[in-house]
Amino acid sequence: MYDERLAEFSRERLDGRPVPDDLRVLLVAQWEGRTDFTHLLDLDFFEPGEVHPLLDTSYLSEKELADPEMQAVNAGAAEMAAYAKLVAKGGSGWIGYWLHPGEPADRAWRLIELDTEFTFSGLVGLTLTEGAAADQASRRGEPDERTAFTRLAAELAGLGLPLSTQDYDALDDTASTVDPEELMERLIEAEREKRGLR
Repeated sequence: MYDERLAEFSRERLDGRPVPDDLRVLLVAQWEGRTDFTHLLDLDFFEPGEVHPLLDTSYLSEKELADPEMQAVNAGAAEMAAYAKLVAKGGSGWIGYWLHPGEPADRAWRLIELDTEFTFSGLVGLTLTEGAAADQASRRGEPDERTAFTRLAAELAGLGLPLSTQDYDALDDTASTVDPEELMERLIEAEREKRGLR
């Protein structure tokens, strides 16, 4: 029923890669108007045609767009969009997958968050759902994020979306091989040099 819509999401957000199983469930739930997962994970998935946050310059004035320094930043950010496959608004900005070709192909996609200050950070977990659940557990205001995560994991399992673990400390926290934050800095610096700003 949603095959074409999932294919479109894949083309637009994941460069045609297969949509991970948990993401498929979350997308269909959003498209069906179900709020159960949204309530638990605080995720709002991009709709067709929404501009990638790293490519969005609509908030900049003409003067800012003409500034060579800002042009260097925007050019570096545009290159980053090829690897930072953001799929949803959530957390402190947007979350998604880090799909740099330097990452090992034999492990789960690394999860990333881009905050509204354009700073990257990694999320723990093997799936987007695990990463979002861990992020939410740390924001719940409970004394212990481990307890909050176990509760969230149980609620998600009750909705038919089990996680690989209900133990916060057992979540995969393998670091990215290519650090997104460092790469962003290098790309922007290279763009500054192209423009004679360094």
